[in-house]
Amino acid sequence: MATQSFYDQIGSNKRQSFLLAALVVVVLGALGYVIGFAISGSPGGAVVVTVLAIGLGALSGVATYFGGDKLVLTASQARPVDEASAPQLMNVVREMAIAANVPMPAVYIIDDSAPNAFATGRDPQHASIAVTTGLLDKLDREELQGVLGHELSHVRNFDIRFTLVVAVMVGAIAILADFFLRFTFWGGGRRSSSREGGGGAQAIIFVIAIILAILAPIIARFIQLAVSRQREYLADATSVELTRNPHGLERALAKISGDQEVLEVANRGTQHMYFTNPIKKFEERSSGLMSTHPPILDRINRLRQLTGEAPLGAADAATLAGLD
Repeated sequence: MATQSFYDQIGSNKRQSFLLAALVVVVLGALGYVIGFAISGSPGGAVVVTVLAIGLGALSGVATYFGGDKLVLTASQARPVDEASAPQLMNVVREMAIAANVPMPAVYIIDDSAPNAFATGRDPQHASIAVTTGLLDKLDREELQGVLGHELSHVRNFDIRFTLVVAVMVGAIAILADFFLRFTFWGGGRRSSSREGGGGAQAIIFVIAIILAILAPIIARFIQLAVSRQREYLADATSVELTRNPHGLERALAKISGDQEVLEVANRGTQHMYFTNPIKKFEERSSGLMSTHPPILDRINRLRQLTGEAPLGAADAATLAGLD
């Protein structure tokens, strides 16, 4: 296996993230153009419709941007801790914050035996990190450094802000598509095509708009999931930059993926925030097709590229999970 540096992986993941985000913009622009043309018969109509959809999507994103972290922490039943109540945890968070050159975040603990963690906050000055008691009980210090380095990387890389921008565009696509399909269902398409000057071109664009209105939200959602997975890869690589120790993060990934405890407070609305997907494959609420996280084995093998070690198979990963 060819050896990579964490700088190579960080650069590659950032480029892929921005390309995927640009693809969402292309989908939004294409949908806005065809819907605007189909309704008005003029390309200028696309601008008005698209800007309106982005504005509505942005309004829904504002509340999430400023208050979403408190909602997530409350829903996760996280309680704040300090130096007196959790000295080792605070010590590791502080050293990772120093390595990442970000302010010390607020630290929370979730009383749950399933090992996991997440970071939230719109920027490094308003960041919070929550870890489960299971994470503290089951990981050694090097593994804990790897996990917390990953979460501080999300903070340093402004991942909450980045994914929110993508979510606003995906929401705008859904609003556009829903508006147009409802408009068509209630006879708006017949009224538009009957207007003077509509012509055959407008009728063709109208059909294209219907097809795109059905497909675009699905395509955009899959792109959004791909962005989420790329940001996880990016946080892994950045964690290695902070700790200079890929092996601790490897072992943490293997241990957490092999743990069978269920994180009860997690749900589909918050699963994308956690270090690993908290919804296990054997649970009814799981869905591999709509996964917000890359496969654990892929994450481990990307880390092994940093040291030039041979990739692991599923059995090897299970063995790694049992190492102390």
